[in-house]
Amino acid sequence: MCGFAGYFLKNNFESNSQTILNMLELQCHRGPDDSGIVGIHTTQKTLEELAVQRPNDFLSAPNLIFGFNRLSILDLSPAGHQPMIHHESKVALMMNGEVYNAFDFKLDLEAKGYVFKGHSDTEVVLNLYLEYGVEGMLKRLNGMFSLAIYDRRENAFFLIRDRVGIKPLYVLQENDRISFSSEMKSFKALPDFRFELDDSKLSEFLLFRNAINHTLFKNIINIEPGTYWCIDSDGGVAIKVYYNLRNEGAINPQLNKTELETALRNSVKRQLISDVKLGCQLSGGVDSSLVTAFAAETLNEGALETVSIVFDEKNFSEKKYIDQVAERYKLKSHQFTLDATAYLDLIDEAIWHFEQPLNHPNTIGIKLLSREAKKHVTVLLSGEGADEALAGYSRFLPNKSSFWSVETLKKAIKNKLHILDFLNVWKKEENRYILQTAFGNFAGAYALYPNFSVSHAMESRKKVWNSISDTLPKRKRKYELLTYLPDLLMRQDKMSMAHTIENRVPFLDNEMLETALRISDEHLIQQRNSKWHGKFPLKEICASTFGEAFAFRDKMGFGIPLKAFFSSAPFQERWNKELLPGIQKRNIFNEQSLAQWMSHPQKMTAEQQDAVWLMMGFEIWAKQYLD
Repeated sequence: MCGFAGYFLKNNFESNSQTILNMLELQCHRGPDDSGIVGIHTTQKTLEELAVQRPNDFLSAPNLIFGFNRLSILDLSPAGHQPMIHHESKVALMMNGEVYNAFDFKLDLEAKGYVFKGHSDTEVVLNLYLEYGVEGMLKRLNGMFSLAIYDRRENAFFLIRDRVGIKPLYVLQENDRISFSSEMKSFKALPDFRFELDDSKLSEFLLFRNAINHTLFKNIINIEPGTYWCIDSDGGVAIKVYYNLRNEGAINPQLNKTELETALRNSVKRQLISDVKLGCQLSGGVDSSLVTAFAAETLNEGALETVSIVFDEKNFSEKKYIDQVAERYKLKSHQFTLDATAYLDLIDEAIWHFEQPLNHPNTIGIKLLSREAKKHVTVLLSGEGADEALAGYSRFLPNKSSFWSVETLKKAIKNKLHILDFLNVWKKEENRYILQTAFGNFAGAYALYPNFSVSHAMESRKKVWNSISDTLPKRKRKYELLTYLPDLLMRQDKMSMAHTIENRVPFLDNEMLETALRISDEHLIQQRNSKWHGKFPLKEICASTFGEAFAFRDKMGFGIPLKAFFSSAPFQERWNKELLPGIQKRNIFNEQSLAQWMSHPQKMTAEQQDAVWLMMGFEIWAKQYLD
């Protein structure tokens, strides 16, 4: 797990290394153990290495620059240094992430004549590329990664993102420059560049809290998962899909919890490779508890620790379940309390690292957890991805998307001031499901943003939905994996890497995801004790380990006591003196609605709390990145 940055000049050449040094400095938290720089002259096809510790100007005047920050996880020696170069072929490679099956190929590569200097997965990936090319390499990789590769033989470079987008890879396209980075803040170091708001994404952002694989910045995107860019020496870009989740998962009616448990155990075992201390991000829910259990059963006693967020408010806390898991496996359990004070202490720093307004209040919890976890471990395994792949949300359950339902009545009441707009969209079944993944609603979006457009907000989501051909329940799962999950993964990456923590997600392993998407809808969603449950086989596995009451309880989620935060005197003071005046001066959103809601924070509805949270985050983010 690391971070990299770089840029390609279409019409110029670089003599000074200061720009790439500044880019690396802005994301040095991603990799404090080592750094490297390579300058590539694509006309002369030369590669020049610079030592970051003793930076000099480039002698070769390159036009493609690679820069890397390393967090050492596998092979802590200098043999794992990046950018990694195969000098004979003049191929340079940077990898952020981990490839869990890399060493499955090492003996075969050695038999083909490849000589290894160390034991990092990066070196295996480089040799896989040399032997099989980009498509052959990607076909073999099981892991989370973003890659940048320059190949002198093709005089082209590649930017590659993993199958489901666990690792970020941002690209900034300008007329004469293509820049790329693991974090957008590195673009601040580029000469003659400033971030600009892309207001065409605001309607989608207000309703769904993110724009799929896009950002709120003009000309900056996160490369779509399962794709790679091939960029030639003239700056021409060809975008190719190497993995399409839409094609995954031919149903196997025989698949059941046995196969699912085997796949999860295999995934957890694969993801325990590390030369540094391991831990589990334990929330007490089914997903993270099973990951923790399987990891504990695989490792020697004392080799695994857990980290958890707990709350003083019993309505939010799952402490008793966390304790049950830790006690069963004799694990050292580190628990950290989240309260309103943590919000005030961490919010600015969290937004800086997230690089977008904080759409989920519980992002602060993950930030706190990562900060404290770093005192004990360097790698964390989490349960992210299980709900999307295995139908874990309540919206997957029968009748949740029926037009004639209590859900429709509730939403109609909330949107009564825009009832015609609401009914016109809600009457279509596909729209009903898409809107169930929204955090906001029409009424709140209209109240905040005079230019809110329902059609703009729904456009990219409908495009994804219509691109999936499958049974309705399977279609929902794939839709969630393609639209809802990406933002959760970026939250995990940014908050953990802010504190140099590598976060791994066993539920998104290749084999695990393939198995999950082959399980029939009837197996996944079943009734028990007159109540519908999603993720049913997983809960059965959990019940066999921790008991029925543990596995089949109501899903609590990662709740946050927002009213206490908004009512606190320090936040009230900041809101009135800085945030609300800033929103008013920016003249994008309607500050009158916000002022009215915040005049009585204890009376705010859940939707109004979310709206205030979003606008607070937007203003802090805008000051950090746009002003």
